[in-house]
Amino acid sequence: MVHAVRDALRSGEHLAVQAGTGTGKSLAYLVPSIRHAIERDTTVVVSTATIALQRQLVDRDLPRLAEALAPVLGRAPTFAILKGRRNYLCLHRLDGGADAPEPDDQLFDPFAVSALGRQVKRMHEWAAKTDTGDRDELVPGVPDSAWRQVSVSARECLGVSRCPVGTDCFAERARHEAGRADVVVTNHALLAIDALENRAVLPEHDVVVVDEAHDLVDRVTGVATAELSAGLVSAAARRCGRLVDQAIADRLAEAGDGLGMVLTDAPLGRWERGLPPPVKGALVTVLDAGASCRTAIGSERREDPAQATARKLALALLDEVTETSARLLKAFDEEDPAKRYDVVWLGEQGPDSSRTRALRVAPLSVGGLLRERLFGQRTVVLTSATLALGGSFDALARQWGLGPEKPTEPDNTEEPDPIPDPERPRWSGLDVGSPFQHQRAGILYVAKRLPTPGRDGLPPAYLDEIAELVTAAGGGTLGLFSSMRAAKQATEALRPRLEQPILCQGDDATGLLVTRFAEDDATCLFGTLSLWQGVDVPGRSLRLVLIDRIPFPRPDDPLVSARQRAVDARGGNGFLTVSATHAALLLAQGAGRLLRGMDDRGVVAVLDPRLATARYGGFLRASLPPFWPTTDPEVVRAALRRLASAGAGITR
Repeated sequence: MVHAVRDALRSGEHLAVQAGTGTGKSLAYLVPSIRHAIERDTTVVVSTATIALQRQLVDRDLPRLAEALAPVLGRAPTFAILKGRRNYLCLHRLDGGADAPEPDDQLFDPFAVSALGRQVKRMHEWAAKTDTGDRDELVPGVPDSAWRQVSVSARECLGVSRCPVGTDCFAERARHEAGRADVVVTNHALLAIDALENRAVLPEHDVVVVDEAHDLVDRVTGVATAELSAGLVSAAARRCGRLVDQAIADRLAEAGDGLGMVLTDAPLGRWERGLPPPVKGALVTVLDAGASCRTAIGSERREDPAQATARKLALALLDEVTETSARLLKAFDEEDPAKRYDVVWLGEQGPDSSRTRALRVAPLSVGGLLRERLFGQRTVVLTSATLALGGSFDALARQWGLGPEKPTEPDNTEEPDPIPDPERPRWSGLDVGSPFQHQRAGILYVAKRLPTPGRDGLPPAYLDEIAELVTAAGGGTLGLFSSMRAAKQATEALRPRLEQPILCQGDDATGLLVTRFAEDDATCLFGTLSLWQGVDVPGRSLRLVLIDRIPFPRPDDPLVSARQRAVDARGGNGFLTVSATHAALLLAQGAGRLLRGMDDRGVVAVLDPRLATARYGGFLRASLPPFWPTTDPEVVRAALRRLASAGAGITR
């Protein structure tokens, strides 16, 4: 992998590397990246999806490498971490230089207000001690509602030259340090903002290393997704009301009320045929009223800091409202749904007792954006433990906008590419394997005899199967469920039946639950999505990974269904390209929880029989580590009993 990354940096050809747990992939890309940065006097950006990996790189890997490489390179390489501005404490807001954000409904509760006040007071005390102002260094953390009181977005920021405390700004200090570093560690969201929004938030760089690259498309999609609700319009009107004639602000407030009324009667879900006429009319009214407010606020001028801050806060929210309204109105300009840039749907949010409706708009695909703005601008190395799905990198490469690794050549056996693309980015894939001997260390058990899962929760046969597997293993089970409802159902049904303790996600903070799970090898932990990718528990505490069903996305998910239909319209297989690829990625991530150390042994048990019986099962199985496979429940229970009693390896 070191040689492949070095060659990619020299040639400019993009590289995708699948490197399993324990291969040392962070060292393999950091060493040639550091050398490249120092030789070319440039910066290399390393982007990750999780805070845990950022901390590993900055606190462990990079300091050790800097010390080791200094004698070879002639100087110690430098590094820095950079996050979005919202992640840093804003001293101006902390000192009362800006009004607090609009309160959530819950803050009208006096108990909530009291709790918020205590959190803000604690952040004032922390501000006097912290050197970075980085939210992740505030332990224990605070809720988003509290952090919003002391932070600003990039749009809300006054700028270092106009802010009274700009010279002490934590975010500016982080950007300054990043600008001088050889290696800058950031996250996928900030990478997306830098690439897609034409805002230079990262230092100048010619190389990007995308670690945890399996998450790149989802994170970029999240950045490119916008939302509009009546509440957002009303909040913008209130902020504008402090700066313009009240009658002008009232027009925007009334437009927001009108939008809320028409959304109440509009159909939930994805809209394919266009905006309903009442919604279209309401959006035009919002856009016009927003333009009037912006005109009344006027262009930037010399103001005292308090006035400038109020203006910035109002314009930030106003621009969000008007830009999203314009994007929604433009979304249906193209009549063919498969050729549209955006997908539009109406959803609900909030607790059942006070659910509100919001319009959402997201790109049908981010591949074109990534191809033009990321891969077209610099050399990119993508790596993860899970990139080769179905035995090939092509599934994810298409989502990245790269196309297949080797285009189909016209011959007698294969169908030629109907639209050859001479500008297709050049890239190659490499699977460096794994240090684990999967066939000797683990079993993949598929419960082929169980019924196909339905929509009415876990069938009794599934609960019986879980009970028998957990009993045979003596605990040590990580239960990965497709929904929180299923995880809670299994927990409530099995706690009275089993001797082993069962923790359920939501009982406490997830990190604390994982710690308790790791400390007792008889304990089980049941949960949903964040556990599929976020658990690293080596040793005997995790010897059975249990997956209730193939984790396909919801069939009514607006973005998934639109993307599937677009692939179908082009003559492809939308289900395999979108839903099965999503499921394969999560399955591989979930199965990857089992072996985290060289001495680990255990079983991955998938209760969904479709993994063995469905036509797409082969694609999904080919995406999993090569464990020894079986569908015989007696074989797997016997293996688990031997593992539980002897603490030794599983044998056939």
